[in-house]
Amino acid sequence: MQLGLSSFAFGWAIAAHGSASFTADTLLDFAVAHKVPVIQFGDNLPLHSFTSAALDTLARRARERNTAVETGARGLTEEHLHRYIGISQRLDARLMRFVVDATDYEPSVDTLVGIIRNALPALHAVRLTLGIENHDRLPCATLRRLMDTIDDANVGICLDTANSLGAGEGIHEVLHHLGPVCVNLHLKDFAIERLPYLMGFTVSGRSLGTGQLPLHETLRAVTSGGRCETAVIELWVPPESDPEATLTKEAAWVAQSIETLRSALAGLAV
Repeated sequence: MQLGLSSFAFGWAIAAHGSASFTADTLLDFAVAHKVPVIQFGDNLPLHSFTSAALDTLARRARERNTAVETGARGLTEEHLHRYIGISQRLDARLMRFVVDATDYEPSVDTLVGIIRNALPALHAVRLTLGIENHDRLPCATLRRLMDTIDDANVGICLDTANSLGAGEGIHEVLHHLGPVCVNLHLKDFAIERLPYLMGFTVSGRSLGTGQLPLHETLRAVTSGGRCETAVIELWVPPESDPEATLTKEAAWVAQSIETLRSALAGLAV
């Protein structure tokens, strides 16, 4: 399983500066500097907003620097899915991750089955794997039924370690249902802490290895199915009062998380 870095590891940098300052090259350069072989673009750096020339430049630069590109999008419609199959082919991507919902769009499971089945010939033709990400709305058992219904080697789950908290599901339930069909892992560490007045909890992000995520158990669970090829770092960084301090903190968390995951993956291979 290869180590990867998502644009969602730099949520504050991208939100603060926009793509004019934090570009595809920024993500690629950071990955190369830290010896990360895979970068994944989420919908905070939407690839469908790139010009054709920009996509070709990204593909060329990634090849020159021996870095694999994975694509990502939100809103699984027929049109958007096929748009990203074309973008993925252009970037030589082997993995395309989708969050199925978008603003004012929450497709039923039956709708998703139809859309994905219609796309199977195109996925097979370009040897591209579609990873459906667990998000807030759909329970893990429902996503597993979706995978079992589709039952295709080019379709699996992008397993995010924190998103299903929004559906009231913890990491062990997520791993139980989705670990065997995981094709891509999003590693977000987190802490769940009781509020000082004892009525409720907060969930906040942590750098990898410093929160409550059982990292080694997670890696073992997703490798058991034999389909997960990349483990990608994402972060929820609590902001500081000063924007520049937030950006400095975010970059430091990314660097530390990379080394934590590199060590964990090395231990997994032993």
